This record gives sequence, C-alpha cells and structure tokens, in this order.
Amino acid sequence: MQVQPVQQKTEPAMGTRVLGKDDFLRLLVTQLRHQDPLQPMNDREFVAQLAQFSALEQMVNVSQAVLELARRQEAAAAFGLVGRRVKVQAEDGSVVEGVVSAVRRQDGAFVLVVGDQAYTLDQLVEVVA
Repeated sequence: MQVQPVQQKTEPAMGTRVLGKDDFLRLLVTQLRHQDPLQPMNDREFVAQLAQFSALEQMVNVSQAVLELARRQEAAAAFGLVGRRVKVQAEDGSVVEGVVSAVRRQDGAFVLVVGDQAYTLDQLVEVVA
C-alpha cells in the first residue's frame, strides 16, 4: 500500500504548512488502522516507514539545535560589543558612531543601544578599533 502525499490547503497569507513528525506518525497509524487485512503491509515497507519517521525526528532535533546555537552565537556577538565603539546605519541611511552602552532583546532579536537609540545587529556597519 503506497502512502499518497497529503495536500494542505493554506491561505496565501498563512504560508506553506510543513508536515512534522506528529503528522507523519498520525499518517502511519491511520495507514495501519485502515489497511486491507487480506493484504497487510509488507514488513519491509513498515520498517522503511519507521526508518523515515526516525530520520524525520532526528532532522527536527538537529534543526532545533542549530537554531539554538545560532541564537546563542548572536547573543555572544551582541554582548561582546558592549563598551566598544561602533558605526551603525540609522533608519534614514545615515551612519551613526558611538559606544554600545547596552544590549537588550527586542522583538525576538538582540539590539545594540548606542546613545539613546537601539540598532539591530544587521545595522552594524563597523566596529571601530
């Protein structure tokens, strides 16, 4: 019995929904529950699907670990700039130079406080020696 891909209807504003490990496990259980008793799933097919499930779970775990590592690296980079003189690009395109007096988390990202303004790490132009 072949498993057909599940088509998800999504609104354009919602983006594309990605099937996760819970969806895969639900699909596998449903397939087992509704299989033809006269032609049960081949052992090899079942083992292959379990291997796919295991691989999917490991990929999810690796992805989460990489995201956490990236977040910690961003934090380390930001906190390492406290007390350093930097040049940042303001919203109007001008370049502002000053000392990073603090780092804070704002809207899920770390921002550098230079003077009385907050700048994202993406706005960092140069670290002045």
